[in-house]
Amino acid sequence: MTPFIAKLIERGCITVGPNSQLQTVTNLLVKWQIGTVVIIDAKGIVLGILSERDIIKHIAQEQSLLETTAEELMATKVVTVGEDINSSELMHLMTINKIRHVPIIKNNKLVGIVSMGDVVKRMLEKYEQETELIRGFINS
Repeated sequence: MTPFIAKLIERGCITVGPNSQLQTVTNLLVKWQIGTVVIIDAKGIVLGILSERDIIKHIAQEQSLLETTAEELMATKVVTVGEDINSSELMHLMTINKIRHVPIIKNNKLVGIVSMGDVVKRMLEKYEQETELIRGFINS
């Protein structure tokens, strides 16, 4: 496991059950300032993923939040990764699949989530480190 993935697992992941009301989901998105929740069953198995964009599409169709559950709107084809992936591989995976969030799975159970923002931040850190190494080499 890379240190990058270990940090993401350590911070946890906001989840809801499939029967959670959309009002509950939107409250969690606002409270935690996140763009996605993962829908899991009682055993921690990923059932789907629900993003702020999915909710906005629902509202745009003049649908109510009051009677809709997470299960009704969640995407069920979820791209997931294991603990051994690195930031470059994540960037590639997210770009190809045009997704912004990827659940991290261990033994078929959710252990964390990575966002596009996490990957971009990590890539910038790597480039800054490389730049400093090059500067040090040139100045020595």
